[in-house]
Amino acid sequence: MDPLYLAFSYFRRRKYKESVDICTKILEKNPYDQAAWHLKTRALTGQVYVDEVEVDEEGMAEILMDDNVIANVARPGTSLRKPGTAQSGPSQGMRPTTQGGRPLSGFVRPGTQSGRPGTMEQAIRTPRTAHTARPVTSASGRFVRLGTASMLSTPDGPFINIARLNFAKYAARPNLAKGLFEYIFHHENDVRNALELAALATEASQFNDWWWKVALAKCYYR
Repeated sequence: MDPLYLAFSYFRRRKYKESVDICTKILEKNPYDQAAWHLKTRALTGQVYVDEVEVDEEGMAEILMDDNVIANVARPGTSLRKPGTAQSGPSQGMRPTTQGGRPLSGFVRPGTQSGRPGTMEQAIRTPRTAHTARPVTSASGRFVRLGTASMLSTPDGPFINIARLNFAKYAARPNLAKGLFEYIFHHENDVRNALELAALATEASQFNDWWWKVALAKCYYR
């Protein structure tokens, strides 16, 4: 049986590891085999592929840092429970307080609301990833795991040296560019180079290919 056909069969059955192994053997004999190269990029991407439609899941940080909160105290004169009641002294509606119990004055001194070191609040406020300055969320943690998985899949080094790629050449070939984009975006987690490839491919398609417009949106969202 033709090894490339067998690799395609494994890929269709989502046996990505077996497909990658066969493609690697083919590329060892002929490094310029474009079919095996493209299939290996698709198989490596399939191992860590995440549907970008499902990125709106809420983690612990999103729930705790949610700004859409209904006020607990009604503003003076707007409450339907006690219409026209006179309040003695400053009300909580006039002077809302912080989590520490201090009334808000409109000014925040440096470090007063940063939280004590070692608390859950401080851990959420502190960014932990090298790819983004956002606090640790379910999304940013997932992106880091994808990058780690790409390192483990190729112990002898990266399959594609992205720094040496000529994106303009690949952008003019949509049959190779789309698989390469998904490999860079999902497997290597290199959003900047993926964005560059998507921008060149969109220009090469004369802005008529919707697939590249979605790819640009994914990069901007990330």
